[in-house]
Amino acid sequence: MLSITLAQCGGLTEIQRDMSTGWKLTVDCRERLLARFAPRYARTIADHVTLLGGDAGKDADAPSAVGEASIVGRADDDAGVEAYVVAIDGATERPDGSRWHVTWSLEPGRGAKESNDVIAERGWTTIDPPVPLDVTPAKW
Repeated sequence: MLSITLAQCGGLTEIQRDMSTGWKLTVDCRERLLARFAPRYARTIADHVTLLGGDAGKDADAPSAVGEASIVGRADDDAGVEAYVVAIDGATERPDGSRWHVTWSLEPGRGAKESNDVIAERGWTTIDPPVPLDVTPAKW
């Protein structure tokens, strides 16, 4: 596990980060999407779709390229977690039963992992037509 100390993060002094694997949005794709979908909350994430995190992600290689990825829905708990549901090669369900997504924005004190709970508990609003994503396999 990599431990990073942050001096100026609103009282947050340490983040412990496991390695993750998945797909990163390309820079052009991210910029295009941020111009189209303004983040609602203070901290913008909007940069990846996770396949594996924690110990599983730490020990895994970057995944294969996907044939097609697109935004198909939006979830927001109205309390600091905003995410976009993603279809990878036509499916929104991840191998663990949760949904593929991009955590879009967060309020201070909220975490990207909470996007899974928000989507599961509150569902999402469909975006039609789907919005294409340009993603590349990555490990971070």
